[in-house]
Amino acid sequence: MPDRFPRIKICGLRDAATVRLVAKAGADAIGFVFYAPSPRNIDVEPAKALLAAVPAFVTTVGLFVNADADWLRQTLRELPLDLLQFHGDESPEYCRSFGRPYIKAVRVKPGTNLLEYAALYHDARGLLVDAFVEGTPGGTGEAFDWSLIPADLPLPLILSGGLHAGNVAEAIAAVKPWAVDVSSGVEASRGIKDHGKIVQFIKAARSA
Repeated sequence: MPDRFPRIKICGLRDAATVRLVAKAGADAIGFVFYAPSPRNIDVEPAKALLAAVPAFVTTVGLFVNADADWLRQTLRELPLDLLQFHGDESPEYCRSFGRPYIKAVRVKPGTNLLEYAALYHDARGLLVDAFVEGTPGGTGEAFDWSLIPADLPLPLILSGGLHAGNVAEAIAAVKPWAVDVSSGVEASRGIKDHGKIVQFIKAARSA
């Protein structure tokens, strides 16, 4: 449960101007996608420069999908990410093997047992819930039925999936998440962030 308002993560950033804008607008966390099929994918070298542009007290998050463990360890030696976000079918043992705080994403559909996931990934810093879309691990812009989220989830809940400035206040009122996470909902086109939409989203979430 948030004390006054949920924390806000803007995900899928790829340029320094947007990183600065997101931080200045008041986001709590900035996400970088390290998944080649995604239109928001970023390589390690440009990510280094973007991480250097993130000011103090803004959490940096690296999103990975079923990444090769050796490649990921090498990547983490080069990038000072604060938090890892696992968005694939990673096991609990895999997630905790890198020695860094992590959150686990779950794509929700009818029959998904979020309490079971919370027990399996009990040491995660949060459980991120997203819409289930066959063959796509995230960033689809699709929402899901929020009533599928149990009220007694023992991990901090991060709500994602189909959020935008027009519905984030409603989502916060209905779900009362610890945090909200947005990517496609603040884009002009796939992978291209819209600065105006980012500012509107953050204002809407803060006013909820």
